[in-house]
Amino acid sequence: MRIALLTYSTKPRGGVVHTLALAEALSRAGADVDVWTLGRGGDRTFFRVVDPAVGIHAVPFPEEPGEGIGARIQRSIAVLRDAFTPDAYDIVHAQDCISANAALPCLRTIHHLDAFTTPELVACHERAVVEPVGRICVSESVAAEVKAGWGLTPTVIPNGVDAGRFARAAGPLGAGGRTMWRDRLGAYILALGGIEPRKGSIDLLEAYALMRRRRPDVRLVFAGGETLFDYRDYRAAFERRAAELGVAHEMLGVVAEDDLPTLVAGASAMAFVSTKEGFGLAAMEALAAGVPVVARDLPVLREVFGTAVRFASEPMAMAGSLAAVLEDPPDPDIGRALAASYTWESAAAAHLDFYAGFG
Repeated sequence: MRIALLTYSTKPRGGVVHTLALAEALSRAGADVDVWTLGRGGDRTFFRVVDPAVGIHAVPFPEEPGEGIGARIQRSIAVLRDAFTPDAYDIVHAQDCISANAALPCLRTIHHLDAFTTPELVACHERAVVEPVGRICVSESVAAEVKAGWGLTPTVIPNGVDAGRFARAAGPLGAGGRTMWRDRLGAYILALGGIEPRKGSIDLLEAYALMRRRRPDVRLVFAGGETLFDYRDYRAAFERRAAELGVAHEMLGVVAEDDLPTLVAGASAMAFVSTKEGFGLAAMEALAAGVPVVARDLPVLREVFGTAVRFASEPMAMAGSLAAVLEDPPDPDIGRALAASYTWESAAAAHLDFYAGFG
């Protein structure tokens, strides 16, 4: 079976991480897999080394200074569509709205649902839900949202987790990396994904400002954050609020893939306060490393994490929960066992069963 997986970026965003891990697992299961993406900023391949059994097609996507969000979305779709060769594959499976619009008719994984205001993004999102010939969601909660909003019934296939990689970072082999991060940062609360509305970054800032009254020795650290969308206004509002609160924070940007597991494992806690999620892969990786997680109280995160994390709905409660896990960390074995229960091999097998109905 020849399979094309499509994504919109080469950078370490959640959907891209999912795409690469799924492609490699499908290849190990015997499928012939190519990944197609847009090579933004001159990228010719992905943020990490990919199993050479997986074919990589990074379509050049030069920057156009001054380009608006709507025009950028339309150009992204057109450039990927013009380069993609769907007739070469038995299965075409897109992982986001941009690649789905470029590849229709196709299969689509709906990781989470967004509410956009840019007209081109609104249209892109709608087509990518309605027009695919088959749909997957990574949680029952998101599948229920799709059912309620469009009357469609996706198949649910949970994410896999590379739990061993993050568990090793928490063990003797990761000691040097953890020490490097702690020497640089001290004790720290980690948030992954950068500064953007969906990540609840300003809520986290408010929570940290309250929490540090109890634990002034712990820093707030953000890592990651490459995104297609322009959140400069939100970032400016974040920085203004940080100045008003007198909160210093560390912005690491995109962290090298080899350094990420020890950054996670070295954290005193992870703050995972997104307003929208499909599964929560970054938080699951933190649990695999034995790091306590405070998550926003969302139905999808209740479904996926159960009792393995602490939940909070607003900044005051987030502050209390962060202080609590710092002062009395939960049993890490609960989270480690949960993370280890989600494997990419199981996810790949479920995808192959799903593909059998469309090949």
